[in-house]
Amino acid sequence: MAGDIIIRTAHAGDVQYADVISAEMESSAKARGTGISKRPPSLIRDKILQGKAVIAVCKNGLWAGFSYLQTWEHGAFVSNSGLIVSPAFREKGIAALIKEKIVRLSRLLYPAAKICSITTSAAVMKLNNRLGFEPVTYAALPQDPAFWEGCRSCVNHGILCSKQRRNCLCTALLFTPPHD
Repeated sequence: MAGDIIIRTAHAGDVQYADVISAEMESSAKARGTGISKRPPSLIRDKILQGKAVIAVCKNGLWAGFSYLQTWEHGAFVSNSGLIVSPAFREKGIAALIKEKIVRLSRLLYPAAKICSITTSAAVMKLNNRLGFEPVTYAALPQDPAFWEGCRSCVNHGILCSKQRRNCLCTALLFTPPHD
């Protein structure tokens, strides 16, 4: 099945998947009881149209997975966000391939930026570690209040706020590009 899946930078034709991707993010968060913050279809469409998203699609057009990137603090940071795989395609290595592609896209578009990721997923932590991310404190993440707005719809947002954004249930990970 993995041979029938194409993982690539998303393009304008992929906006058709925005609603289903958004719905799956919300559904997966509810099923897990933690983690993924809801992303509206409009955000997903914008990231696709900006060339700041990676999508996995089957040759027959079925959506299989997605992730996007966003910059913070004038390009000093890039976050890799919204990594989701359609339930029918989970546990087939698709998430790893999407993550590798979104990190490459982040490095291509913003070569000097630190890449950050916050997650409760052990699988994502493992992927990040394999790609050179290291665990960091929340102080090492972007301090822009807009960065933390992405956590507002997470079930753990109250914990984050009560801790003055110093920690939460997510693990913070950071990739620092090598200095040439």
